[in-house]
Amino acid sequence: MTPIPENINKSWSLFLDRDGVINRRIAGGYVRLPEEFIFLPRVPESLAVFGRIFGRIVIVTNQQGIGKGLMDEKQLEAVHQKMLKGLEKAGGRIDAVFYCPDLADKPDTCRKPSSFLAMEAKKQFPEIDFRKSIMVGDTETDMIFGRNAGMVTVLVGDGTVPQEMVDFKVRDLFSFALLIKKNVE
Repeated sequence: MTPIPENINKSWSLFLDRDGVINRRIAGGYVRLPEEFIFLPRVPESLAVFGRIFGRIVIVTNQQGIGKGLMDEKQLEAVHQKMLKGLEKAGGRIDAVFYCPDLADKPDTCRKPSSFLAMEAKKQFPEIDFRKSIMVGDTETDMIFGRNAGMVTVLVGDGTVPQEMVDFKVRDLFSFALLIKKNVE
């Protein structure tokens, strides 16, 4: 594993997975309603730290519950509004949320690990430089997504991912926020 870059500043972008990184993942299910969205410990505080350091912060998330017909885009938007309001209340921010509703078995999908969502973020924010971007996720798919786009990869949690896919591993998002804050001070 390589160390986290020390030159992180407002020219850098942070890409975050949602389920399992920002909020509690529902095993075998989907966060379909705002009341099912529960922040993981200290996530709002973490986003407040990241907001002072990174120029852009975006969420990239696969949401195949839509493709399965278990929820619709209006429900997903309500979940994301709850998330954004909770983060703003704590002094954090997310600049945009990019999601893919495709089923996992769909060919030519926008789902991670495809870099489609990264390219969508770059279209909206042309200043994003993937060589100055960090992808934080909790699955191998997230790490491959980061690698495919040329980003630094950070694995949170206990997931087992091939070591060559991971630049850095942390216990949770707050641990990463403390590490980044320490590196830039």
